[in-house]
Amino acid sequence: MPSWPAYFVVIAAIALAIQAGVLLAIFFQLKRSQQHMTRVVEDLQARVTPILSKVEYLVGETQPRIVTMVNDASEVVHMARGQAQKMDRILTETLDRMRIQLIHVDQILTGALETIEDTGAVFRKTMLGPVQQATAVIRGIKTGIDVLRSFRRRSEPASATSDPSDEGLFI
Repeated sequence: MPSWPAYFVVIAAIALAIQAGVLLAIFFQLKRSQQHMTRVVEDLQARVTPILSKVEYLVGETQPRIVTMVNDASEVVHMARGQAQKMDRILTETLDRMRIQLIHVDQILTGALETIEDTGAVFRKTMLGPVQQATAVIRGIKTGIDVLRSFRRRSEPASATSDPSDEGLFI
């Protein structure tokens, strides 16, 4: 009867044969997958290569234009900044001059108003003072005449020769 080690050797040989078959199947499957992947990569490369060459061509063509546009935009911004600063200076100077002119006009108007006020005060003193004094003198004279008339009326009889309509004519 065969011994146990012989059975184990046969079983090991069968296992090795099965493993070799599985490894061979895996090898062929990997080889087919590699071939398929190679075809896919070649197809992808065939499609991407023209696109990349067109992109490179466009970048090569447009790069000088883009650089020119960026330089022009930079110059425009620089010029605009200079003009804005110039306008700021002009406006600041104009506002300062206007402020000075307004102060000057205010001083002139204030001086004119003070002169008019002083002239009015002098006019009131010189013109209205004598007029008020003359009015006071005339009132005094009128009051004196009224007092004299009232004394006359008391001393004269009721049939006096004076006509009451003459009283209003006397000033």
